[in-house]
Amino acid sequence: MDALQQMRHELGSPMTISSGYRSPKHSIEAAKIAKGGPGGAHTTGKAVDIACDRAFAYQVLSSALRAGFTGIGIQQKGVSRFIHLDYIRPGDGFHVARPSIWSY
Repeated sequence: MDALQQMRHELGSPMTISSGYRSPKHSIEAAKIAKGGPGGAHTTGKAVDIACDRAFAYQVLSSALRAGFTGIGIQQKGVSRFIHLDYIRPGDGFHVARPSIWSY
């Protein structure tokens, strides 16, 4: 939350959170678990998706890097555009290496 507040202050603009904490029973997380994997970073309470596109997406990405987020996923096509941010550290026991940037 502190890093998100830092970003909000730096951007001088509110950010729309499209997804925050998700229960392991949430359909997206349950599907991952049903395939034999662990739930995603949202189930740790250390991940958030911010609805944004175009120039604002660039500003969010730049600010997130400065704020120290270690997992950044970028979805900038279609109608549901967002940037995923998480704060998983190496050694937290999470299944994906950090730091990392990916696209959807």
